[in-house]
Amino acid sequence: MAQRSSCVRIEGTEAGAFGYNMQVSLEAPHSAGPALPQSSVKTHSNELRRLGGTDLSVGAAALGVMTFGAKTAQEDAFRQLDIAFAAGINLFDTAENYPAPVLAETQGRSEEILGRWIAERGMRSRVIIATKVAGPGNAAGDMAHIRGTERRLDRANIFAAVDGSLRRLRTDYIDLYQIHWPERPITTLGRTRFSYIPDAPFLVPIEDTLAALGELTAAGKIRYIGVANESAWGVMRYLSEAQQKGLPRIVSIQNSYSLLDRQFEIGLAEIAMRERVGLLAYSPLGRGLLSGKYTDGSTRTEANTRFSEKKRSITAAYASLAKRYAMDLPTMALAFARQKPFTTAVLMAASNASQLEANLKSIDVTLPKELMKEIDLIHDDSPNPR
Repeated sequence: MAQRSSCVRIEGTEAGAFGYNMQVSLEAPHSAGPALPQSSVKTHSNELRRLGGTDLSVGAAALGVMTFGAKTAQEDAFRQLDIAFAAGINLFDTAENYPAPVLAETQGRSEEILGRWIAERGMRSRVIIATKVAGPGNAAGDMAHIRGTERRLDRANIFAAVDGSLRRLRTDYIDLYQIHWPERPITTLGRTRFSYIPDAPFLVPIEDTLAALGELTAAGKIRYIGVANESAWGVMRYLSEAQQKGLPRIVSIQNSYSLLDRQFEIGLAEIAMRERVGLLAYSPLGRGLLSGKYTDGSTRTEANTRFSEKKRSITAAYASLAKRYAMDLPTMALAFARQKPFTTAVLMAASNASQLEANLKSIDVTLPKELMKEIDLIHDDSPNPR
């Protein structure tokens, strides 16, 4: 079994919902592997936060690697990983179906590239690996190439998925294993109202999924579990089943959260804080609209096609607000998501290293209360624009 000791020394006292004020010292393990390229080294104050009720402390900024193996070639991916780690990022998030777009010929490459970097740099005891199992409800198009049309969240599928991820990641354990989408249909995420869709004739019960994850936890293949793209009902059902049957408790939820999508705040935020299920916020730049890239003529035309006029108008208001406070829009957007009390980590993702370096500026920014209030005024006037 690979060494699992944390190489992060933590000093400080508890304060707040996840509340840990920590000074961080990243110590090299006994076998550190090749040194990081010196050109990549930049210091950031990436505050450590406890992940749920676990012994894992993750940086408030984390890196999602869903472009690795598609938009991002391995050389640039390695550079991103070097830069991220040097900036204090220790949580790297992937999934068995990545990269995006999901295609049979590239499936698994994101895990493979991450695993190759970890092995070549000697990083396993210094990083936290998060990955996911794909179920039938994944909103990623046709994925019949992943375990065929019988892909479910049952024991056989989950066991096969874990073994595949372990092989591609070149490790014998996964720190955080997540259910990518619920098996049942979810109609509230990204929408303004509930729509009724009948369940399939047979759904794998949540308790069966949780029991399978419990077996893998007992076997040492995974350490902790989480969910992604889940509803308030789903989170509470996972917690209830764990308590009643002595099964592993979910410690995280990975859902979309940004200036343009604050639906997590209604229902899920209270659960996250009271039940210690930390939010790993993805799409903090609103699928790219908050990145500032849609400013010149050609990309503005692309934005007109991809995003509604209302969403573009609200984004312009946020951009104007950021300018008044002498910062760029992506910095403000990333800092906003990071500062929320229910957020454990914000998942940055970039197509190339230069984008990542620009986004890392947000780690050192704390938005003043006055700015947070002005953000709320814009949001309250037009919440979660579609």
